[in-house]
Amino acid sequence: MKTLNIGMIGYAFMGKAHSNAWMKAGKFFDLAAKPVMKVVCGRTEKPLAAFGKKWGWEGIETDWRKVVKREDVDVIDICTPNSSHGRIAIAAAAAGKHIACEKPLGMNTADAKRMLAAVQAARVKNMVWFNYRRTPALSLAKQIIDEGRIGRVYHVRATYLQDWIMDPSFPLVWRLRKAIAGSGAHGDLNAHIIDMAYWLVGRIESVTGMTATFIKKRPIAPGAKAKGTVTVDDATLFLARFENGAVGTFESTRFAGGRKNANQIEINGSKGTIVFSFERMNELQFLDRTAPLHLQGFTNILVTEPVHPYIKAWWPGGHIVGYEHTFINQAADLVNGIAKNRKLSPDFADGVYNNQVLDAVLASAKTGAWVTVASRK
Repeated sequence: MKTLNIGMIGYAFMGKAHSNAWMKAGKFFDLAAKPVMKVVCGRTEKPLAAFGKKWGWEGIETDWRKVVKREDVDVIDICTPNSSHGRIAIAAAAAGKHIACEKPLGMNTADAKRMLAAVQAARVKNMVWFNYRRTPALSLAKQIIDEGRIGRVYHVRATYLQDWIMDPSFPLVWRLRKAIAGSGAHGDLNAHIIDMAYWLVGRIESVTGMTATFIKKRPIAPGAKAKGTVTVDDATLFLARFENGAVGTFESTRFAGGRKNANQIEINGSKGTIVFSFERMNELQFLDRTAPLHLQGFTNILVTEPVHPYIKAWWPGGHIVGYEHTFINQAADLVNGIAKNRKLSPDFADGVYNNQVLDAVLASAKTGAWVTVASRK
């Protein structure tokens, strides 16, 4: 079997999720190539070495430029903070590597467009890790919509709520610094629900939004007395008009007490409604408005049968999957896409569109006006 050698840059939270995906994709899916965990890269050698050994990487490297140039690496998997996505991806494309990059693709639209131009010029395969697309229940929602079962879409109602930085003593981590993250809850959380809505319903035409930063100063390190300035949003909300005439509301926050990872979307159409919540990720609610009135009501579908997307690769019916499976499902699609020379999805063009929506919301937040989302070209 052909091999596909992986070089992963970054080894924190996403590095763990991606490592697990590379380890297990070939054990559950019939792959057209074998992913080989060739090298993992990070800045600090000692913890990197421990991580590499624990997760089965063949080697480690502290300079990402060396990984990109290695002839025995086929795919560069970017799991680093947002500010480094662009330079790593552009260098990887120039070296002829296929690329999988964490979201958001770029710090802004201009950054993302440079990344897109690089992969297009190099003609390498590219994918953005919008892993929620690979949740079986959300994939079933896509199938239901594509089959026309909810009819014309009227409303999209999406929220992504967390509460992990509500404590004022929580330190000034990189996600709270604009120079590294680009934005706060907006780029971290809204990026996901924007992609979900785009995938399920279509393109957003225009937006109007607002942002808020509730705690403006935080300790520069855990337990430190010195404080630094929070330079990103704690919450961002916006309204949207879709190109197909639907309207939408989007909300992201890290200050929703009690909400740990409440990634939710509801889509109302002329023939029905679907409701998905990642905190109940194996379930999809579906209302069929074409049924006789006395039979109408939300059906709670347990998405665990072999007829459901991705489930055939996993367990017998009724046995649920978890967060980590979304990455494994995407890794399998990536490997087969490269090996069979198929277009990967979502790709960097989709990532550019996502950045365009993110930027339009931030532009609107400065003026309060409606802002048209830039064209994909």
